[in-house]
Amino acid sequence: MLRQYELVEKVKAYDPDADEALLNRAYVFSMKAHGSQMRASGDPYFSHPIEVAGILTDLKLDDETIVTAILHDTIEDTVATHEQIEKLFGPSVARLVDGVTKLSKIEAQSENERAAENLRKFLLALSDDIRVLLVKLADRLHNMRTLHHVPSEDKRRRIARETMDIYAPLAERIGMYEIMNEMQTLAFRQLEPDAYASIMRRLSQLHAVGGDLVSRIGLGLQLHLADHGLEADVMGREKHPYSIWKKMAERHISFEQLSDVMAFRVIVEQAEDVYRALGLIHQRWPMVPGRFKDFISTPKRNGYSSLHTSVIHDSKMRIEIQLRTREMHLQAERGLAAHWAYKEGKPATEVKVPWISDLVEILDHAESPEELLEHTRMAMYQDRIFAFTPKGELIQLPKGATPVDFAYAVHTDLGDQTVGAKVNSRVVPLRTLLDNGDQVEILVSKGQHPQPSWLRFVATGKARAGIRRFVRHKERDETVLLGRKIYEEIVERLPAPLAKEALARAIKKLKVEDADALMIAIAKRRVDDDALIEALMPGAAGGDIAPRPPSQRTAISIKGLTAGVAYTLAPCCHPVPGDRIVGLRREDESIEVHAIGCDTLANGTDADWLDLAWGDGSDGGTARLSVILRDVAGALGTMAGVFGAKGANIVNLALVHRDGSFHTFHIDLEVHDLAHLHAILAALRDADAVSSAERL
Repeated sequence: MLRQYELVEKVKAYDPDADEALLNRAYVFSMKAHGSQMRASGDPYFSHPIEVAGILTDLKLDDETIVTAILHDTIEDTVATHEQIEKLFGPSVARLVDGVTKLSKIEAQSENERAAENLRKFLLALSDDIRVLLVKLADRLHNMRTLHHVPSEDKRRRIARETMDIYAPLAERIGMYEIMNEMQTLAFRQLEPDAYASIMRRLSQLHAVGGDLVSRIGLGLQLHLADHGLEADVMGREKHPYSIWKKMAERHISFEQLSDVMAFRVIVEQAEDVYRALGLIHQRWPMVPGRFKDFISTPKRNGYSSLHTSVIHDSKMRIEIQLRTREMHLQAERGLAAHWAYKEGKPATEVKVPWISDLVEILDHAESPEELLEHTRMAMYQDRIFAFTPKGELIQLPKGATPVDFAYAVHTDLGDQTVGAKVNSRVVPLRTLLDNGDQVEILVSKGQHPQPSWLRFVATGKARAGIRRFVRHKERDETVLLGRKIYEEIVERLPAPLAKEALARAIKKLKVEDADALMIAIAKRRVDDDALIEALMPGAAGGDIAPRPPSQRTAISIKGLTAGVAYTLAPCCHPVPGDRIVGLRREDESIEVHAIGCDTLANGTDADWLDLAWGDGSDGGTARLSVILRDVAGALGTMAGVFGAKGANIVNLALVHRDGSFHTFHIDLEVHDLAHLHAILAALRDADAVSSAERL
């Protein structure tokens, strides 16, 4: 374990301006906070955050990140609080520690590939500051290094699987290949111990036969380049056991058949020297066809740049060679962490942070390193959010998603029965936009059905399809019901009772599939009433038929039908229960309901008229009022107070005219029925601040 002075010296070695007092204060605070806590290895728990900090000093990260590493477990595992951290170490460190704590609290749901990928994306989306992610990766790496001390084999395997599925790919995603390789090797050792032992045994046999073959081949490459005037560092290594095992599995070959067990890196100063070195190597040794890749002209998404080639060496072995500059090598080994090393006296404008497509969004003109860090954002998944069920399952949704989208993403039946939602334990409107990390609880009722109005705010195709599917079925059922009521009203007007076979005869004559199809055709006016009468009772269409519209006592009830599905309430007159109503029936449209005194009816229409009535107990409608308020203090509050006292809800309010001392408002108001509306109007007219109140 690094001692206090050793840690400070390591940081000061690459960052002379680092805050030494801050580092010392964090070291002492963490040691006291963790106190006598012990790890499975028997070491003091305090050793873990110090080792994590040590990993990050190797990456030459700034002092705030090192302090965050030292403190990263204090909030979660000790009595220390966020407020204490902020007071002692500043808001920036407190925010970073809080970010790492949040990531640590996420239980990895990695039973399947989809869930694992969702968690990786969530970690990226939640990490507003890349340093949070770097601390978390260093934390996991140290835990993997000490995993063999955990006594439970099941727990060791679970942690190793989580590392292989979540954290190693995440390290690769941000270009930290050195950490990725070590994580994969340590996890592979736990998950496939027999395969790991076998590969290590084969590598030992290879050493026994060939001696230090890697060093000899590497020296040969270096001397060949030097003979042609090109100075280069050549580093050779055997491939990692997991990489070897993966290639054996993918290609279905044995270890002996695997020809590229060795890999070499050629490091030069300039980019043009990389291509020159490639030419010299290809001149000397034949290239393996199809194995050349140029990631310099086309870097990988995480910023990785190198040339890759494979050649057949003198020893008849196939070897892999990567060629890159020193700067490219730093990027390849440390990924994004390579850009957090700030040199003494180096102006912020010279801090090189490349734009990495789909991964990190950087402000082009940061005025300081702090601003640069502040505006570093993980951009790969900015168009998505990740929310949790109460049981911790992770649900991926597009940005702009609502609790209704969440419900349908969990299960279609849950979406269909949604009546409300709690987000982070607070009841919210269903149209509320969800944020990353929200915990969403859906409130359901078996009697609930999707509402057509939901289509105005849902963001996912699954939610939209579920709502539309229900609306289509509901519309069909209600249209059949409404068509049957119209059919019965027409039958009542016939001069004689219908014969039993009349309906079947009409279905055949009108060329519809069945009785339901006929009722839909009647409701949608696809079948003319006279044609229906003639089909039911030949010769009756021109006979003595009762005048239309019929008396109110034979009106068609619309109780129990869904407004906007089988019928729509006309926006011109806003009928409410208690109004005398008439329906206008046009071909292939839902029936439009108007109040009997509506100007639309007075001006004439080509639609069929239906005499309608509200069913018994009908409740609820939206009325539109025109209210003129005097220009006095509190007038609007007085009007709102009347609505509240009368139990009415404002749906919409608009100031439509201002004339000196008077303001005219149009208000859409939810009321129970006509009597309720009249009571509200009377109360408004009685208020001193109200000049007039009328229904539109």
